Amino acid sequence: MNRAVVSIVGRPNVGKSTLFNKLIQRREAITEDEPGVTRDRLYREAEWQNRYFLLVDTGGLVPNDEDVMMQHIRMQAQVAIDASDLILFVVDGRDGILPEDREIAEILRRSGKPVIITVNKIDTRKTPDQVYEFYELGFDQVCVISAEQSFGLGDLLDEIIDRLPEDQTASEEDDRTKVAIVGKPNVGKSSLINRLLNEERMIVTDIAGTTRDAIDSVIERGEQSYIFIDTAGLRRKRAITELVERYSVIRTLSAVDRSDICLVMIDAVEGVTEQDTKIAGYAHENGKSIILVINKWDLIEKETNTMRQYEEVVRNKLSFVSYAPIHFMSALTGQRIPKLFDLIDSVMEHRNLRVSTGVLNEIVSEAVLRNPPPTNKAQRLKLFYTTQISVAPPKFLVFVNKPELMHFSYLRYLENNLRQKFGFLGTPILFELRARGE
Repeated sequence: MNRAVVSIVGRPNVGKSTLFNKLIQRREAITEDEPGVTRDRLYREAEWQNRYFLLVDTGGLVPNDEDVMMQHIRMQAQVAIDASDLILFVVDGRDGILPEDREIAEILRRSGKPVIITVNKIDTRKTPDQVYEFYELGFDQVCVISAEQSFGLGDLLDEIIDRLPEDQTASEEDDRTKVAIVGKPNVGKSSLINRLLNEERMIVTDIAGTTRDAIDSVIERGEQSYIFIDTAGLRRKRAITELVERYSVIRTLSAVDRSDICLVMIDAVEGVTEQDTKIAGYAHENGKSIILVINKWDLIEKETNTMRQYEEVVRNKLSFVSYAPIHFMSALTGQRIPKLFDLIDSVMEHRNLRVSTGVLNEIVSEAVLRNPPPTNKAQRLKLFYTTQISVAPPKFLVFVNKPELMHFSYLRYLENNLRQKFGFLGTPILFELRARGE
């Protein structure tokens, strides 16, 4: 189903991102008193009275600014306007109408899209006289709010829902595969998204740190639907000096949290760095499936065994995610990108794999016979029964005589036996130990 799209548009620092966060009821967009903080389009689902729509936050529009980043922001905002069913034109009620507001109003009139003028920063129930001047911008509907104080938001949401088609705001279950693209700055995350989407969905420049928010893109491929989450590049902590950069790290970790699969992108020229290890470690510890994506492979001079040798180096440095497949590609040229989807589908299938209890206990029993648990102070660990209690990621409950006798190396041995039989490609395996009397 095509979800109705509502875009938030306005000049910098009128409170667009604060309004966005309030309407989606969580802190997603970066709010900071600095022009240009929200650069790309941010998409999130919003709900009101069991009606749903896609809310889009855009960068602040400065129509005549010739700065290269501002030009990118204008282009992204225009794409959001073109894709919108309704536009919230946010203005500052304290400042009144500024020349930039009039120029943006002209852009919105030319778009032909329905517009609600949203007068922000008015935190009194008595409407100040200066609010009425905003009717001069040429739009019929004016809503008065204070995003910071959550004043007037219910009335605004009522107005939004009234203007959207009911068939585009109905509830639906989201069972799409969620893929977070994570990695250091400038590794090619946004270039990969643009290549997948075949459009300039993200701002792509050679300036490190261009993507500051975590941004969702929906991609359809055959009968499969995917949500790709592009994230800000994670820097080392001592390199995070701006408050905005700190928010970006939170956005990235949050994107990992709500994903099914993490594409950990590694620069083929630089190789695996300490930061790559930390990113993969966070995804692993949080039970996310992982694909190690070696990008910029087109820049590496090849010999007969170049790929195999490179893979050995990666495996040595990221040994704790030995289950993660390695995919070599080039986002710039498109080399081997189609195969990435096949790998994502395969990893997702293994992430949701469930093993029957009977088969599972046969495998564990055979493993114990081949290699019995070691003794500890004349006490031997006994395994009684194993069952799978969840998927995504697969989790197994093991009943034993004394959980404290289980050594991590023997648990890894059991894991390896399960992987030999079922693969569990790209996904961590979790174990829970529970004591049971003999």
